[in-house]
Amino acid sequence: MKMIVAPLLRIFFRPWIEGEENIPTEGAAIIASNHLSFSDSFFFPALIKRRVTFIAKAEYFNTPGIKGRLTAAFFKGVGQLPVDRSGVRGAGEAAIRSAIAVLDGGELFGVYPEGTRSPDGKLYRGKVGGLARVALATGAPVIPVAMIDTEKVQPPGQVIPNFGIRPGIRIGRPLDFSRYHGMENDRFILRSVTDEVMYEIMRLSGQEYVDIYATAAKRQIADDKKKADAERKAAAKAEKAEAEAEKAEQSEQSGQEQKETGSA
Repeated sequence: MKMIVAPLLRIFFRPWIEGEENIPTEGAAIIASNHLSFSDSFFFPALIKRRVTFIAKAEYFNTPGIKGRLTAAFFKGVGQLPVDRSGVRGAGEAAIRSAIAVLDGGELFGVYPEGTRSPDGKLYRGKVGGLARVALATGAPVIPVAMIDTEKVQPPGQVIPNFGIRPGIRIGRPLDFSRYHGMENDRFILRSVTDEVMYEIMRLSGQEYVDIYATAAKRQIADDKKKADAERKAAAKAEKAEAEAEKAEQSEQSGQEQKETGSA
């Protein structure tokens, strides 16, 4: 990843990094980043000096086909942890235990607090749970990170990246939540910690913040698209019916004129 992918990224995209000194050279820390593009999983881990273990959705590991196998090989090769987001009981707890194990080993653990990629480039509400619980259980500092313009390099759903765009990574100062140690089961504390991290990410990224979950925003965007498509289809159908009615009227009028001419 760092020997092959990183040089290629630097050559073709010339990414910039600010605040790399905020990542400790050793010891455990949590990397909390916004999530704009699939390419986030390449740029950040490849360009910083230390290895980062991120949680990745289980679909990246079990999707069939050639593309699925290549994707699974990549994520396994860079040591990412699969997490089932389908709501299976115990899956979230297993992910948290895995994260704690990574930090107990003195490594960097990465998480996307929004839980999914932003559908429109805005920053959405962080999910209470993983990030805050792991931070409070381990005492590890949380380092806020802002990915900049990666959604322009590779928009959601696009396989081939766009060249000529220079993305960036802005790394903030570590956040210390040791004052809340042992309170990882207090939901109000978890929300407070999560919101503080999201505020720092917003400040670093300059994104517009929307106080709803990104998953809800995706559903709303999909519903709006379906509604717009239905309205377009209805309008097209009405236009077609109107054109057919007008054509029938013209035909009838032409027939009537021919009939009157014949009678004369």
